[in-house]
Amino acid sequence: MKKKNLKRLCALGLTGVMSASMLAGCGGSGDSNGGGESKDGVPTLVWWLVGGTTPDGFNDMVSKISDYSEEKIGVRVDIKIAGYDNYDSKSNTIANAGEYFDIMFVNNTNYGKFVNLGILEDITESVKTEAPDLYEFIPEDLWDGVTYKGGIYAVPTYKDSSLTQFWYLDDAMVQKYGIDYEGVTTMDQLGDIFKTLKEGENNPSYYPCMLDQGALWNGFFNEYDGLAAGLQPMGVKIDDESRKVINVLEQDDIKHNLELLHEWYQAGYINPDANVLTESSKGHTFGNAQGWPAAVSQWQDLQGIEKYDAWKVFGPIYTTETIQGSMNAISANSKYKTEALKLLELVNTDKTFRDMLAYGIEGETFEYTEEGRVEKLTDTWSIGNYTIGTYFNLSGLADADPAEYDQIKQQNEEATQSVCLGFAFDSEPVQNELASCKTVWDKYKYDLLTGASDPSEVLPKVTEELKAQGFEKVMEEAQKQLDEFFK
Repeated sequence: MKKKNLKRLCALGLTGVMSASMLAGCGGSGDSNGGGESKDGVPTLVWWLVGGTTPDGFNDMVSKISDYSEEKIGVRVDIKIAGYDNYDSKSNTIANAGEYFDIMFVNNTNYGKFVNLGILEDITESVKTEAPDLYEFIPEDLWDGVTYKGGIYAVPTYKDSSLTQFWYLDDAMVQKYGIDYEGVTTMDQLGDIFKTLKEGENNPSYYPCMLDQGALWNGFFNEYDGLAAGLQPMGVKIDDESRKVINVLEQDDIKHNLELLHEWYQAGYINPDANVLTESSKGHTFGNAQGWPAAVSQWQDLQGIEKYDAWKVFGPIYTTETIQGSMNAISANSKYKTEALKLLELVNTDKTFRDMLAYGIEGETFEYTEEGRVEKLTDTWSIGNYTIGTYFNLSGLADADPAEYDQIKQQNEEATQSVCLGFAFDSEPVQNELASCKTVWDKYKYDLLTGASDPSEVLPKVTEELKAQGFEKVMEEAQKQLDEFFK
């Protein structure tokens, strides 16, 4: 794919429609002044991020973080946190109400919409002149991935920005049954392993593949670029140079894998309540996730498994959606646009500041080991690390694999590109039809992606209902935009 195509002024994009429910954020610092200036005349920037409940003493710790940023670039920061569960609604409320902010975490669920609303600043030129170190630090692919309608409206988070899919198995089971997982990269091959495990355990209540509504089959549509539209049935094959927009559910590979899921469900490889289960259990024999080799330790901790054997089955690849998974945007109404850019530059280029945002205050919430790694003193620091800035100037945790960030960076450097990289669907011309189609898909996806329903019976119904809600019009609009973008 030619780079020049990604820079065209005809770039278009938009993601999903969001709820407008009124939900408050979880916390903020004591420096808040509504976007004015603090008492000593130093600008204080309001920055919305995502995280958990703020810990005791949060305001005081943010004040100490501000002392550092003031010393470095002459600004302070007022960090506000929206909860993981209510981030979408809170950010939407801020946008609709015109609430003041200087910087906000955005992603592929709201980026395009907020640009269309006119609340995000176009930093295409200013990021080069006001924050040149930031612009040079972030790879061109990522700037391409956040280009929208010819402009850059957010700073992409340079982290695991490409997609790499892993499968993993409980090593105890691998050893018990002598399972050879080397070279297993298709669902057909995986089915043989599930059969071995199910028959070997000979227990009706044992399911080698546990799924639930919050953990459907991860990466099921990896071979298709979803165009940042938020509608899984629509996409383009990641290597289709003609960039034809298709109904993904009608493709032979997708139909075959849906049939496999259903066969597994009927055979007892998948738990029978997977399509209705809303809470995840632990101790899963098998899992699939997007990550990097060292992430296996996180999966082990999450599941309470002593050791997982993990292997790569797909990627790495860059798509617009993977890049737009984490960004920080500056408000078009900010009084301190230049200062906000310099703060984001500091986040991504200053190790001390990055560590403070990730872990809190040295001596209070964390300390450094002799090797310069981080030992947490408390688990109360609540900001979502993936929302803040790059991983590549961040000190690693003492109990994590020292090679972790090198692995992530290597995957990014080795990543191929989707043929649609840089394009994001602008849903504005068909926003009603798109919303209706999403409702249809939401009605069926839990049954299909857990194997609970027979795809030979259900897929024709899904397609018929999608068409009735304007699916073909949505695809035609996406094709029109794609053709214009890559003209």
